[in-house]
Amino acid sequence: MDYISRYGLDFNPFIKDTHDIIIETEEYKEIAYRLNYLLANKGFGVITGGPGRGKTTAIRNWAKQLNSSLYKVVYTSLSTLTVSEFYKHLAACLDLEVAHKKTDNFKNIQNEISRYSVEKRITPVIIIDEANYINNGILNDLKMLFNFDMDSKDRAVMLLVGLPQLNNTLRLVANEPLRQRITMNYNLETLSKEEGLNYIKGKLAGAKSTMELFNPNALEAVINASNGIPRLINKICNSCLIIGNSKNTNIIDADIVMLAVNETELG
Repeated sequence: MDYISRYGLDFNPFIKDTHDIIIETEEYKEIAYRLNYLLANKGFGVITGGPGRGKTTAIRNWAKQLNSSLYKVVYTSLSTLTVSEFYKHLAACLDLEVAHKKTDNFKNIQNEISRYSVEKRITPVIIIDEANYINNGILNDLKMLFNFDMDSKDRAVMLLVGLPQLNNTLRLVANEPLRQRITMNYNLETLSKEEGLNYIKGKLAGAKSTMELFNPNALEAVINASNGIPRLINKICNSCLIIGNSKNTNIIDADIVMLAVNETELG
């Protein structure tokens, strides 16, 4: 018997696939509130948090719900792009002809952002994920990129998303002019014990689970071992289902959780 059938699930809710089960924790709701504030006020925003906290999931889900007739969403990640590639990618996402020179792409991007805002009445929303890899050169460019005719009105939303050390970079004296333009800065914390329990139960409910899969001790063991980090909760619970099935166990207990934790740490 496969584990999906054994545990009465429509699918495995703890792995990444086409089934997006969004659990609206207090932190998730707070991020949405902060992002909507940024959307209304425009300018620069910063979202930070440790690995696996759910930053990217929350932001992507928020961006998907934006009205495409009012907002132009551009999503990019700095982890795999050089400075030159970053501008080429940004130009392509804005449906521009990509130039060879960085300076040409820079000018074209600035003109296009202005055109979206002034002529089309559409607000560009530019999301840079893994922005902790950002360097001072790009930060300085971004400040100039959004400096339109020396006016005080921002025409776009620029959201920097990354690990907490992103704020250390922004605190450097060289980045003071940009830091002064940040209108929203939020750090995503781990889940509380109650939120962690609701997260697991919510994931299982989303997969149409109708039986008790984890006993109370097992649930507490998962929360303690994961330190309330959603990505680790998912990894441990996924391993629990596989190990539990291999042992022909219908209810996951704390012993299986410990085996899953060891397996996760080794992986």
